[in-house]
Amino acid sequence: MNFDHEELMLMMLYNTGTRLGLIHELRLMQCYLMPDEIALRELSESVIAKLKFMTDEQFAEVEFPLD
Repeated sequence: MNFDHEELMLMMLYNTGTRLGLIHELRLMQCYLMPDEIALRELSESVIAKLKFMTDEQFAEVEFPLD
């Protein structure tokens, strides 16, 4: 699965160490978004959709940027 830089940064911020944990944290974060935070909602939905199609093994191989 290919994630762009913005998606990887969002994943780093909310990563719990597991794919399902990350999905859960992103869903929780969405509850606190204001109605005008459309870009962040769309970004998080994109990440969640991609995570749902991955296996835990594939998730474990994701490399996060160091910057």
